[in-house]
Amino acid sequence: MRPLLTGLANIVLLLANTLILIGPLLLIALGKFILPGQGARDACSRGVMWVAEFWAENCKRIFALLTPTRWDIRGNAELRSDSSYLVISNHQSWVDIPALVQAFNRKTPYFKFFLKQELIWVPFLGLAFWALDYPFMKRYSKAFLKKNPHMQGKDLEITKAACEKFKRLPVTVVNFLEGTRFTPAKQAQQQSPYRYLLKPKAGGVAFVLAALGEQIDAVLDVTLVYPDKHVPGFWALLSGQVPKVIIDIQTRELDPTLWQGDYQNDPAFRQQMQDWVSQLWRDKDARIEQLRGQTER
Repeated sequence: MRPLLTGLANIVLLLANTLILIGPLLLIALGKFILPGQGARDACSRGVMWVAEFWAENCKRIFALLTPTRWDIRGNAELRSDSSYLVISNHQSWVDIPALVQAFNRKTPYFKFFLKQELIWVPFLGLAFWALDYPFMKRYSKAFLKKNPHMQGKDLEITKAACEKFKRLPVTVVNFLEGTRFTPAKQAQQQSPYRYLLKPKAGGVAFVLAALGEQIDAVLDVTLVYPDKHVPGFWALLSGQVPKVIIDIQTRELDPTLWQGDYQNDPAFRQQMQDWVSQLWRDKDARIEQLRGQTER
């Protein structure tokens, strides 16, 4: 019964936190549409971020109060809230999101995710995502694009348009390069060359860098590891059944050449970007092996 009661208590408190703060968040967000002047709209954007950070900090307190999870965060001591970052992370579970909150909230500017379009319909959270200017992406299958070639590249256009909104204030952009959560079945279907990762997609990160490259101060290369080898679902976290999460952060300088090319139309630059991403992923695969080995000793 204890996991059930813990999970229910977490749900109640997290929902209360959301319901209490979503009103002020949406009210401030409304100011971005009705107030004159870019300065006033930017002030509203900062206000929305402050509410979101306060909400996230409350979520951290709730998890600390009710769950035994130890967040083993490595490498975030030198981060700054007045700098802009590109976060590149592997993706295994919905627990990844709270893990990033634990590592980055109030350490960096409040982060922006690229979300599936369907998430806008999630009660309360969909409205919050909209208020926070999270870009909603619609993924198209290869079969759909074959029948509708005019839709080719639309998702990347959305990426670039979304990034234009981020240019006036410090920002942390989170990109899960795999595009979906890792499972052994997906790994086998892709014939992924990595032991712990799916194949990365370079297009999205290329367009983020094209739009924001000069603004980005560093790349935060995040490796998430669940030491018990079983990747937990969100209910496992809520019910207190996740003993430990490793959030390993390596800060990497950004080569200016990575935002100075044309990914869509320049094959040489596209290959350069793909090579850079592939090397990141080879290093990350080895890092996961190393971190898992440390926990087994």
